[in-house]
Amino acid sequence: MRTLITGGGGFIGSHLCERFLKEGHEVICVDNFITGSLTNLDEFRDNPRFTFIGHDISNPLKIKGEIHNVLHFASPASPVDYLNYPIQTLKVGSLGTHVSLGIAKEKKARYLVASTSEVYGDPEVHPQHENYWGNVNPIGPRGVYDEAKRFTESMVMAYHRTHGLNTHIIRIFNTYGERMRLDDGRVLPNFMGQALRGEPITVYGDGSQTRSFQYVSDLVEGIWRLLATDYHEPVNLGNPDEVTILEFAKEVLELSGSKSEIVYKPLPQDDPKVRKPDITRAKQLLGWEPKVKRQVGMKQTLDFFKKKMGK
Repeated sequence: MRTLITGGGGFIGSHLCERFLKEGHEVICVDNFITGSLTNLDEFRDNPRFTFIGHDISNPLKIKGEIHNVLHFASPASPVDYLNYPIQTLKVGSLGTHVSLGIAKEKKARYLVASTSEVYGDPEVHPQHENYWGNVNPIGPRGVYDEAKRFTESMVMAYHRTHGLNTHIIRIFNTYGERMRLDDGRVLPNFMGQALRGEPITVYGDGSQTRSFQYVSDLVEGIWRLLATDYHEPVNLGNPDEVTILEFAKEVLELSGSKSEIVYKPLPQDDPKVRKPDITRAKQLLGWEPKVKRQVGMKQTLDFFKKKMGK
């Protein structure tokens, strides 16, 4: 099997490359490293079944030979990144999706795209299930990511309905683990980086907003299982173990042994107040649910960050 993974140099993409190599696939990784990193590929870059192509998937790409699976994971995915690269985010969600779908159509390959819980926006339904259409501000600062992914889902379904392409859509909820960037702006690396440096822990708003954190290996397992199905509508992949941001900050402080204080700053515009996946569909369809407890995954991630910081 030959599998093409766009964004394969990113946090999640690199874990997918590693999993598919372990499953015996030949993996072709495409990335322009706008937010990914070559070091994410260090553990398997010398594998003879691994090929790297430096390319912006928003531009046309020709791949020689057979391709059996196309996984489109190229996109800035944290608020810091997509606010720094708003146009690139919109382009990879539209043009990049079009290019990668075109490859899948040409090669008669299975196709799976990374969507996001952000398609639900600041939700008025809790927990969020796949039939909920969301509450998104299309012209707000976060709209460049939210609407890029919503457009992505529409295009994928259009290719499925028009061309009979075997497509799959996952909506990823907050995911963490090794190979995250300390400076990527998401709450877990922010808190852990601040704790390890002895800086104040920055909580936005009063900390009552909630998130649900899943460890990356659980996400990868769900992706692997979904790709093997013929199910075409979106599937939530996330951990429904919901926690407030303030509680989460205290967990990081306790785990790290840091003496950092917690400071409060204004909540960013359109920041979701709640986030919790309804994973009924994933349970029934895939026999999947998260296995890694937050405290276990957090310790492994903290150890990774300590090593990166030389602590």
